[in-house]
Amino acid sequence: MPTPRPPRASERDLWILVALAAAKLAFHVATDGQYGFHRDELQFLSDARRLDWGYVAYPPLTPFLGRVEWELFGASLAGFRFFPALAQSIVFVVAGLTARRLGGRGAAMLLAAFAVALAPVSLSGSALFMYVTFDYLWYVLLAYFVVCRIESGDARWWLAIGAMVGLGMMTKYTAAFFAAGLVAGVVLTPLRADLRSKWLWCGVALALLIFLPNLIWQYRHDFVTLDMLRQIHARDVRIGRADGFLGQQFYIATNPFSVPLWLLGLCSVFARGHGGRWRILGWMALVPLAIFVAAQGRGYYAAPLYPMLIAAGAIQLQILVERLRSMKWQRAAWIASFAIVLSGALALRVCLPLVPVNSPAWARVNELNGDFREQFGWPELAREVARIRDGLTAEERAQTGIWASNYGEAGALDLYGPQYGLPQAWSAANSFWLRGPYGRTPQNMIVVGSDGKKDLEQPCTTFELVGHTGNDAKVENEETKWHPDIFLCRGVRKPLAQLWPKLAEFM
Repeated sequence: MPTPRPPRASERDLWILVALAAAKLAFHVATDGQYGFHRDELQFLSDARRLDWGYVAYPPLTPFLGRVEWELFGASLAGFRFFPALAQSIVFVVAGLTARRLGGRGAAMLLAAFAVALAPVSLSGSALFMYVTFDYLWYVLLAYFVVCRIESGDARWWLAIGAMVGLGMMTKYTAAFFAAGLVAGVVLTPLRADLRSKWLWCGVALALLIFLPNLIWQYRHDFVTLDMLRQIHARDVRIGRADGFLGQQFYIATNPFSVPLWLLGLCSVFARGHGGRWRILGWMALVPLAIFVAAQGRGYYAAPLYPMLIAAGAIQLQILVERLRSMKWQRAAWIASFAIVLSGALALRVCLPLVPVNSPAWARVNELNGDFREQFGWPELAREVARIRDGLTAEERAQTGIWASNYGEAGALDLYGPQYGLPQAWSAANSFWLRGPYGRTPQNMIVVGSDGKKDLEQPCTTFELVGHTGNDAKVENEETKWHPDIFLCRGVRKPLAQLWPKLAEFM
């Protein structure tokens, strides 16, 4: 005899969920403009204004979304971060809808939505334009569509699932690990019956079709991203960025206060009930997690795996609460559960740009979240380079170019340089290298981000210290600490076009 389906959430519950997501979006739009562009955002912004089917560091979808925002909002910081805030507000709604599809009602839906929204990766993704933000969204939607496929019995949901796989691959290549979890889940659960369905294979074809333009681009560029990923991964392992992966699942990939929920969800999807119909969610989490562990990935890579488990955990909690005979105890259990999850709002100060730089809390927040300090000093960098250029004679200015050693500097000069009449900066970082060389080699170079004698003695006839990086807020960051000096290189010895293939810097 089939198990009776629990009553669905009411329309009122759905409207409450949407209204809260709208309030979340408004909150982020109001607060996301406090500091400045992050160095990674400057790279995205530069690539966004030079659209292509691929880039050295990532697939093309995130720069495309950046181009849309550029056309809509220009150089507005809050405008450039609108899509990230919108994406994570959609995640809020989809997390609640996933709980609803799994059998949840109002309290379970809201608990799942808040637990997901308070994850540090989701919070940071609401306030920074990064591919992680959209990668997170696609996998949350993918899991939701898998639940829809099982709950509805309609195999046509495979088209939506395939579209999410394709969009994921066009956003971040680790989506292939998530796809591996999906494949394992299909093979190891009753859903393997769909291997005989045309809709599953149509979904596979759609995913490949969406990803095909980038695959062709990679082929035409000798799969340059593989070289970049090998170098970056080796660096991350060498300097310890891949250390502590499993521990970070409890406080970076998810909020510590939501850990009981996703652990409960993981146990529940593997339980014997429901005929194993939700077991695929467990495999979709465990298989990518195992791959990340084996590949020595960074802790936040696995963050998209948890929203579906949190939704499942909220349903299991609902079942446990409903076993309490007294309505009074049920209400108390829900209040306690919400209090625990909402305690995760402590992460707001660490993950969002809320704390003023001159406040007593800034030092601690800056220590815990290094992304904040990398949002200072970029307009000042362009201003300082312009000051140095303007101090040269007219003859020297005509023969002097600019060299930026990393993509943050190159992106800053690309964005802020035109207001000072600065020429296009040369750079060998990531896609800046792929787009170069940038014409005839200048006779002289204003060099930003150099280590001085170590870098300039060989390529320059002479060089001198002419300026320093800094920021008006007096925040110490990578620019001010590790390469604060700006040099004038006179007499570039060799044409850069000859050296260009060997100058690539992947970072």
